[in-house]
Amino acid sequence: MIDILIKYHSDISPLEKTDKGDWIDLRVAEDVDLKAGEFKLLSLGVSMKLPEGYEALVIPRSSTFKTWGILQTNHVGLIDNSYCGDNDIWKFPALATRDVHIEKNSRICQFRIQKKMDKVLFITVNNLGGVDRGGFGSSGIE
Repeated sequence: MIDILIKYHSDISPLEKTDKGDWIDLRVAEDVDLKAGEFKLLSLGVSMKLPEGYEALVIPRSSTFKTWGILQTNHVGLIDNSYCGDNDIWKFPALATRDVHIEKNSRICQFRIQKKMDKVLFITVNNLGGVDRGGFGSSGIE
């Protein structure tokens, strides 16, 4: 089991890991009204101290766009374990595609933790020794 320290900045429901999936839902920490085309960083109402050597990925839930018409502007959020101060509040960068009201405590995104990538050394070569697949986006096309 991995321990994650969490500080709540709002009276949202406590986070919990369910057996139904591998990701943990995050909730918006206040009522939000957005107009079509408007961008806002939505507070998720939590700060966390991730375990040493871990980072978090934050993505929308599968129903987020259908329900509220918002997109996560950076598509994937990365939170490393140095973002762990009492006021390092997790946020969701949202772009509204239509006028929308999001109620406080709504589950709008999800996260999981993963181990950080090992150190990498890039070695320059003239030939990689692999077989070409035919170009970017070409899988399965003849």
